[in-house]
Amino acid sequence: MCLLPRASSCGKRGRKGKVVAFTFAEKLLGAKASRPHVKAGEIVRVTPDRLMSVSASNAIPIHLFRELGVERVWDPDRIVLILDHETPPQASDHANSHRLVRAFAHEQGIKRFYDVGEGICHQLMVEQGLVFPGELIFGKDSHTITYGAVGAFATAIDATEMACLWATGETWLRVPRSIQVKLVGKLSPGVSSKDLILKVAGTLSADGAIYMSMEFSGPAVRGLSIADRMTVANMCIELGAKNAVFPVDAVTDDFLKPFGVSYEAVQPDTDANYAKALEMDLGDLTPQVACPHRVDDVKDVSEVQGLPIDQVFIGSCTNGRLEDLAAAAAIVEDRRISPNLRLLIGPASRKVYLAAMEAGHIQTLVKAGAVILPPGCGPCFGYSGVLGDGERCLATINRNFRGRMGSPNSEIYLASPATAAASAVEGRIADPRRYRQ
Repeated sequence: MCLLPRASSCGKRGRKGKVVAFTFAEKLLGAKASRPHVKAGEIVRVTPDRLMSVSASNAIPIHLFRELGVERVWDPDRIVLILDHETPPQASDHANSHRLVRAFAHEQGIKRFYDVGEGICHQLMVEQGLVFPGELIFGKDSHTITYGAVGAFATAIDATEMACLWATGETWLRVPRSIQVKLVGKLSPGVSSKDLILKVAGTLSADGAIYMSMEFSGPAVRGLSIADRMTVANMCIELGAKNAVFPVDAVTDDFLKPFGVSYEAVQPDTDANYAKALEMDLGDLTPQVACPHRVDDVKDVSEVQGLPIDQVFIGSCTNGRLEDLAAAAAIVEDRRISPNLRLLIGPASRKVYLAAMEAGHIQTLVKAGAVILPPGCGPCFGYSGVLGDGERCLATINRNFRGRMGSPNSEIYLASPATAAASAVEGRIADPRRYRQ
């Protein structure tokens, strides 16, 4: 249920009666700071709607919180603790950190605690109805930016700031400048939202949106599912963005309706002032691949197809959702993966895992030769499915930095689930479009 109208040009009137229009970031942060309006560059004091802390590294803000001498957290109902990175633990230090997090959640009355196997933090936040339009969310993980898919201002903070927020419930932010990314057209078969964000990364570069709010708009948005929007928002951090956001529309409302929560959507004014503007025609997009060791070293699949690979990973907070597993299963159905590689599948959550089983996707992938991993981050940051010297992996993750998935002498290529599945069948980087006619 959206209580506010869609984007309009009804900005505030400034001096001499001139209408001043505002971006999403200016409007939302102004509201959270209880200010009539704010502009990019201003400093605001804000109270978040939710705080998300993740993984065994939760132990760090817990220790810092203890050092502050505060006995009770500011608001246990606004705190979410999730174990997803080092799961299941393979070393005693991780297991001990998990024990500490469990004990802290019980001691502080934090009911929103998700243990090993429930899923990746960013998937759970959206999937479990822990973030809504118009909210301000801080998370101790860079890809917290994902929640802009449902119209929230979501951004990352470090362990020290998280500990202080647990204690005080207040912090400050500099209001970011904004980039408008207008989407037109329609995606072709075999081309997905992952190809879109890779193209955006290649166009703007890895430092093209540093401390900026990326606002997606345009008629093509209505054709993107919440899963699509999560993929795009998730990877905007790879361009340096402070946050990324999609407009709240019928797609958002339908997704959030089961939670039965009323919310106020924040939409930018149509004539807001943007630092940069970019228009992307989805109909012109082709499958994209990011080459080692930069997320913005993006090429058309035709430029790298045929390159032999040793491993394929489909999963992560970027592309481990039901739609992603369905796209991969559709390509490998009645086929076998190449005997020269490993295909690893990581469902983004327990709910996704069960839904994929019910739909038959897991069975299809296993019959094709895939290995199914526990819900969690797994190979994305080199915790499982690590690469050896000289090995090459095509993955649906968000980062291909040197050594991220194991040996610093390995290579990581980034692509969509469809491209990954087609490549797993052929044993080399492949164009998925011939499988999706």
